[in-house]
Amino acid sequence: QCTYLEIEQVERTHAVVLSRPAWLWGAEMGANEHGVCVGNEGVWTREPLGEDEALLGVDLGRGLGLERGSSAREALEVIAALLERYGQGGSCKEEPVPFVYHNTFLLADRAEAWVLETAGRYWAAQRIREGSRNISNQLSIGREITAEHVGLRQRACSQGWWSGDGEFNFAEVFSLTQQPARMEAAKARYCAGKELLRQHAGHITAETFMAILRDKASGICVDSEGFRTAGSMVSVLPRDPTLPCVHFFTATPDPSRSVFKPFVFVAGLKPAPQVRSPTFRDDPAKKIPRFQSTVDRRHELYRRHQAALELMERDQERGQKLLQTLRDLEKQGLEGMNALLAGTVAPRLEELADLFFDCVEAEMKFY
Repeated sequence: QCTYLEIEQVERTHAVVLSRPAWLWGAEMGANEHGVCVGNEGVWTREPLGEDEALLGVDLGRGLGLERGSSAREALEVIAALLERYGQGGSCKEEPVPFVYHNTFLLADRAEAWVLETAGRYWAAQRIREGSRNISNQLSIGREITAEHVGLRQRACSQGWWSGDGEFNFAEVFSLTQQPARMEAAKARYCAGKELLRQHAGHITAETFMAILRDKASGICVDSEGFRTAGSMVSVLPRDPTLPCVHFFTATPDPSRSVFKPFVFVAGLKPAPQVRSPTFRDDPAKKIPRFQSTVDRRHELYRRHQAALELMERDQERGQKLLQTLRDLEKQGLEGMNALLAGTVAPRLEELADLFFDCVEAEMKFY
């Protein structure tokens, strides 16, 4: 059972860790036990938006790509096949007025990285062979297409978007000529992300990514105009299969005022109920018509985090002190994980099993 559709189950699914809007089934980003990571972004394209309920991009990324793909390429193939079969559509926001978009995805594992971009049931994918790559609310695959929907170019010709002559450029052909107003900010954000990655080329670390995700000047970190960066994730995927993949999650909004906490897949993992949103018997997202009422979906860490933010805004001095304490907590987690990945400390399974829970508990105590 996905957010709106029920689809056929598969024989085996992989363990996943997810950062997701609490009202729906999918996830905006996450990882699985094999070190596959997926993140998604909304885009608007020349293909019409489907308000009819179908699969959401978050469903495709989470449940389907991560639960069914043991590599980035396999996750991409799962997403593409289900997109072609079921289509994408339905509201992506917990509000009575539908908010609909298509999706782009970043997919990575220990060995490969891909960008997958969609327009309705059509798609194009690019394998990233070196350097860095970012996405941000716009189509970005040009001529460098590694794989594509079998009918992609025929669709472009039949709609009069491409003559069939010369090289095919996916972003040029399928992007809207007149973008929605909020897409204009996406262009600046995409360029800023690309530039920040270029500046750090050759020496990018987990800390580099955390700093980029916190960058407010570029618009990458948003907390204005009714929008706020809802959650952030950074993953370290060592090529050495004997080393664990480490996934850092904030589990709270606005990374500039949140703590990245490490998570490692191990046996006997201790659950962290403090970051699991409550469930509701008469959930307004599940009752038809949907979204006729609202409920408080904040989990315990989120509630305490928000109370702390209010304090930060009221009392600058105490706020700065708290922020410094949180940064110190994050630094401890990073140093511990860097030592683990460098092989200077042997991993103790019981400590790794409790790691994320313990970090969340420590953060809550400071609040």
